[in-house]
Amino acid sequence: MENSPANLSIYKASRTIKRRENTLYNALRSIYEDSVFVGEISQLWPELPLLANLRCGLWYYKKFHSTCYFKSTDGHTNNWSFNTSRLNLHVALLAGKIYGQKGGCMIVDSTRKGKRFPDSMSKTIPIWTCVLNRAIWNYRVKFGSTRSAEKNESNDSIECGNTNNEDSYSWDCSLHLPLWVSNTERALVDERLDGWTEDLEASGADIASIALSLKKPLRPLWISQKTVIWLNEVPDCDSWDFTPIILVSTSSLSSNFQQRTTSEFSWRYIAGAGDDEESWARGLSPNLFWRHAYDLISSGPDTCNKKVADIIEKDRVYRAQRGENAPQISIKPSKSSGSSGHFPVREQLDLERLRMNIDEKSYDNDSISWLGETNLVVGTTQLGMLHSSCY
Repeated sequence: MENSPANLSIYKASRTIKRRENTLYNALRSIYEDSVFVGEISQLWPELPLLANLRCGLWYYKKFHSTCYFKSTDGHTNNWSFNTSRLNLHVALLAGKIYGQKGGCMIVDSTRKGKRFPDSMSKTIPIWTCVLNRAIWNYRVKFGSTRSAEKNESNDSIECGNTNNEDSYSWDCSLHLPLWVSNTERALVDERLDGWTEDLEASGADIASIALSLKKPLRPLWISQKTVIWLNEVPDCDSWDFTPIILVSTSSLSSNFQQRTTSEFSWRYIAGAGDDEESWARGLSPNLFWRHAYDLISSGPDTCNKKVADIIEKDRVYRAQRGENAPQISIKPSKSSGSSGHFPVREQLDLERLRMNIDEKSYDNDSISWLGETNLVVGTTQLGMLHSSCY
């Protein structure tokens, strides 16, 4: 593409529009609105643990039982992968061990790409459940059928889905993908499953613990804001012949930026607002947000930036007083910044962690650290007494 003035102006205009709409208040308000949906779904199966898929999903509810990390890139078309460095075995253990026969869990995530579900939910997690089911089946065939091996020496192989154990039922090892995934893509993923299962078994993962905790095979279910659920017909978990991994996508299917109005404020809804938090959160974390959610949402767009800055600084001071890691967060001001608390449309936020320039001098395994150019020094109490007596 040529770098013509026309092309550059269109690019700048699109970036300007994006920054204008993706304000801090719009992002936090969108997250808050979507969290109501997460709360409603979690109450349908309150016995199941609620997990956040990092990092985006962690913004969408005030309290999670645990977290997991399934990447959308592992489910992108022609880039399917089962990554042995992100096994998420604790998810399978939570789904089976704690709640016994009922089993299952819910995973929360969102997407801002105009889709109902991110690829982490459409393909990455379904691939994960299928590979685990096959590895568990192989383990049970290898160790659970030894007592009847002498009676079945003529059987060189046992197909997945059948078992010789009298106290077991059919173990589903098939690939379950949502309907919107094409048959072509489904076939291409399916032919890679055996290889991924071998990778899992060769990784040294503790398949035995998962096989003992899971009474039924894993299977994904998909719920979005467009899903119709009859509240008087919500099935009980123990009525299913599988262990449900309920995938909750918080994103609304409206346009990426949708104008919404309340009795007090006008704001724009952002689908998947929790994504890419470095570009908009200004140092705010999900934990801090939910500790001050009502105050931030009720403050409105005019004072939201200032309130967030105050919250972050107070939390930093609180942690610093207790000896915890508390780096300062700095937002570079724009020359055209006014006093309204808003950042100009042209400005792109640039968060920097102010690194300490450390000049260490050893005194019997003690040290002092100079804080940048502030003429302040940090050291042990004993070392401070030593220096004060020298002046």
